[in-house]
This record gives sequence, structure tokens and C-alpha cells, in this order.
Amino acid sequence: MDRDKLGEQIYELEREIAVLPQGSISKKNINGKDYFYHRISQYGKRVEKYIGFDELSSLKDQICKRKSLELELKELKAQYGVRIDVKKASKAPEYRTIVRVGRPLKALIEQADTLKRREIFVTLHDYICEKQSDKVFLLYGLRRTGKTTMIRQALAELSEEDFRRAAFIQVTSKDSIFDLFEDLKLLEKNEYKYVFIDEVTLLDDFIENAAIFSDIYVSSGMKIVLSGTDSLGFAFSKEQQLYDRCIMLHTTFIPYREFENVLGISGIDEYIRYGGTMSIGGVDYNKNTTFSDSKHAQEYIDTAIAKNIQHSLKLYQNGGHFRQLLELYEKGELTNVINRVVEDINHRFTKSVVERTFKSTDLAMTAGNLLRDREYPINIKEHLDEDMVTAGIMQVLELLNIEEQSISVEETHLTQIKEYLTLLDMIDDIDLEFAPKTVTRNSVTVITQPGIRYAQANAIVSNLLEDNKFLRLSIKERQRILGRLQSEICGRMMEDIVLLETKLANPDKKVFKLQFAVGEFDMVVFDSTTLTCRIYEIKHSKERTKEQIRHLEDAAKCSATVHDYGDIKGKYVVYRGPGMQFEGVEYLNVEEYLKGLSKV
Repeated sequence: MDRDKLGEQIYELEREIAVLPQGSISKKNINGKDYFYHRISQYGKRVEKYIGFDELSSLKDQICKRKSLELELKELKAQYGVRIDVKKASKAPEYRTIVRVGRPLKALIEQADTLKRREIFVTLHDYICEKQSDKVFLLYGLRRTGKTTMIRQALAELSEEDFRRAAFIQVTSKDSIFDLFEDLKLLEKNEYKYVFIDEVTLLDDFIENAAIFSDIYVSSGMKIVLSGTDSLGFAFSKEQQLYDRCIMLHTTFIPYREFENVLGISGIDEYIRYGGTMSIGGVDYNKNTTFSDSKHAQEYIDTAIAKNIQHSLKLYQNGGHFRQLLELYEKGELTNVINRVVEDINHRFTKSVVERTFKSTDLAMTAGNLLRDREYPINIKEHLDEDMVTAGIMQVLELLNIEEQSISVEETHLTQIKEYLTLLDMIDDIDLEFAPKTVTRNSVTVITQPGIRYAQANAIVSNLLEDNKFLRLSIKERQRILGRLQSEICGRMMEDIVLLETKLANPDKKVFKLQFAVGEFDMVVFDSTTLTCRIYEIKHSKERTKEQIRHLEDAAKCSATVHDYGDIKGKYVVYRGPGMQFEGVEYLNVEEYLKGLSKV
């Protein structure tokens, strides 16, 4: 293997290992009951920390993964020619955390400058280039949304003189906030000015001590960029410690236009399949981590949503900010509630969604549509063990039926979960209007990260493929059913994407869904200044049919719309086919439509 590539691989592996927990798990039997502890060595002393049962399985997996990766790293270093000397390693280096400066840092950023930049990179660039700044820069968002790449690109833009005064710190789960501050003191003493700190929210006391970054180090002339995946941790630190002394840049939401431009990957289905995320590998994107199996679905859902919330709340004010969610967390049932809402076809934050006996809405809708198929109707429920498939989906998504829940889920729980998901930029509300117009305000919730829903879709697919009864169907029948399932799920996700991006690109207009007694317009864009509107149908199909435009051509629906929202300036179908006029309606290619929206 090329030496540069090997060095890059070693760095990436070190980074992956750094965020995994060290140590081992011990078990103690006290009064006949088993208790588990995470055992680590810290400054030559053995430290044990109690582990809740709901955390045990995940921690075991992470420790096992770390040991496996450490063996792989040892082999790579042997190939690279790095001597691994235990005695030498035991001598503490100058720094307590992993600090890269000079040549090791240069190796880290060698290829970063060749990658295309995200549109939001300019905010980070401006912060670094400003002569004066009394603020800390917070760069946060889900994994694989470009945070580390942006840091590497910012470092690559520094002049040789400034680069000599730059440092990159990789925080690990064994570090403490005091270790980090000691290193910052040393960096300040050696006149380092640009300090990038990755995964800073892994530190237990980060939120309570965040003000020190601005009050001591930034105020003395340092430029400090803090990055990490724990979005709520940053939100809490701003609220409690940093106030107006920080610049916040959230990387989680990536519009389709930017996804295609930066990665060179086109197609709305690819955007959905890749979860609306990016990887630090640029164009060579996530080949092994797209959501093609239930394992990846579980990893994405847990890390992106439920575990993010739980990690932040556990650390914030020593768990004192869980509010009513504490009881759900302690019983290990917070993930269930979140994933039930995400799975719901309308993402409703209501008790009925959580309390009903689980049946996959995606599977049920696909089954109904296939049964009504005019050319090749099929009752797929006759060709699968529905109970087994449902149980498999529930296991992957950690879903519980009401009789399995140890505590009752209340409306307060759901309200608070929605608040946190909104803070994470995971959801947004689209207005829902009715004709005739009413004074009641309504909305529908859309999921901003398509990977979350697509991961759930693949949980269904993987369980269907493990069902012996389903496997008795011919390969063509299986592919038709699975293709229809994924197409319909992608269709609903595509509608959410178009609504959300249109809303964000038109802050001066009202974007909403309009429902009639029978039927609806998928999207209406109303201009209150000119008293005009445009009406849309959103279809996942590549074909054009009369059926698609029946509501747009309905005289009664159009008349009611004109009455409430002014003259209709255009009728459109957003779909996956080529742009053209058809039956007096303008068909818009969805990728071209999304790329044409103004930057958000």
C-alpha cells in the first residue's frame, strides 16, 4: 500500500479508536443482585464506574471493537515502520490528550484542500481569518456531515507562519476537562493561536466548564474551534455557559443541491439512500456504511437520535435536566418512544402512536397498494410470517408494545422529546391548511435527515429476507415487492425533502400542504405581498399520468384556493422524470428543482 495512504489509514484508525471506551467490565454480586462496573486505569489508579443495565450491551460492544481495532492498528504501524515500544510509550509525553502539531498535523491535512467545500464553510473561514474575535466557534452535527473535513480545510488555508501556530486535539473518552485545560495552557505558553478540538463533548464536565474556553483562552488571543456530534451538549453549553460568546455552526442539515455539488453524486434516491450525509472521504463516499442492513440501521438511529439526547441529558447538570424524560431513560425506553414517532407515517407526537400495538405502517401501505395493483395484484401477507417479521423489526428498532412498557408514556414526554429533536435539527414543522379555511393552526412534522427513515425501511427489508415463507416467492416477485416498498417509502421522504427545502429557501413566503374534504395539494407556495400562489403535486414516479394531475385540474379545488390565497400563477408536478409541459401542467425534475432553490 502507498505510504501516504497507509499513514492516512493509521490516522483514521487512531481517530476511531480514540472515541471508543478503554478498560473492561466487571461484575459484582451484592445481596444476590448483579451490578456491573466499567473498570479503567487513570493516572496509575484503577477506577470503577457503575453501568446501568441499559448501557451494558452497548459498552461491551464498544470495548470489544476498540480491542479489535487496536490489533489492526498495531499491524498497520508495523507495515508503516512505526516502532511500538511499550516502555517508551509509558513515558508521559508533554501533552495529556492527543495533540497534533507540525509535521503530524501536516500529514493529516494533505488531501483536504482538494475536496470541495460545503457552503457553510465560509462561516468557519471568516472566523479563522478575522483579526479579532472574542468568541469560541462551535462546529457540531451528526456523524458524516463534514465537520472534520471542514477543520482540515481550514487548517490547509492557513499560511505557513500561522500553520506553525496551529494545533489539533483529539479528545477521547478517557480524557478529563482538566487534561484538556492543561494542554491548552501549554499551547498558550508556546504561542499557539489556532486550536481545533474534536469530540469535545465526550468530556463529562464540558457543559459546566465551557465558559473557560472563551473567558481565559479566547480572550487572550486564541482562536478555538470546538467540534463534535453531541448537538444538544453544545446547545446546553451555549445556554448555560457561553451565552453570546460563541458562534454556532450546525452541519446536520445538508440540502440536496450541496450533496450533489460536493460529492458529485446525483439523484434524489441516492441522497435518501446516503441519509443526506457526507463522509470525510469526499467523492468516495461511505461505501461500506450505507444503510443496507439492520445493523447499520440500528447504529444510525441510536447514535443520531436517541443516544445523542440521552448522552447530553445525562451530563447536563448531572442529569438534572432530564425533566420527565428521566424515568423513560432509566427504564431504557426512551429509544422506543423516539423510534415509534419516527416510524409513524405522519411522525405524530401523540400517545396513540406509542401505545398502539406495533404494525409496520410502511409494510401495511405497500401491502394495500400491491393488492390494488391493476396489472399484477398480490396479497403479500399470504407470503410472509407477519408476526415474525414484525418482531424482527421491533428488535432492530428497540420498539415496545404497551404491555411491554414498564411506565406509561405521557403527553409531557412527547412534548419534551419533540423540543429536543427540534434543537437537534432532526425535525421541522410544515403548516397544514384546510379548505374551506379555518382559524385552527395545524402542522405536519417532517424528518430532516432521510437516513433515519431509510434506515427503518431497511430494517423491514432485512427482516423480510430472513422470512422463509417470503423466500419461497420467485426472485422476480421478491424484487417487485421490495422495490415497491422502498419506492413508496422514498416517495414519502421525497415529499418531505421538497417541502422542507422549499420552506427554507422561501422565508418570505408561506409554504404549506392544503387539504380538501377529498384530496390535497402536496405543496402550496403563497406570496402574501402579491396575493398569488403556486400549487404542486410531488410524485416519486418517473412517468407522467393523468392521475397525477387530477387535483391540480379540479375546478372546485382551484376555485377554493384562489378564494383563500389569490390567483394561481402556476401548476406543477415535481417528479423524477425530465422537465416538460403535459396537459397544461409544468413537470419539474426533482433534482433540477432542488438545485434551483436559493441557498438556505
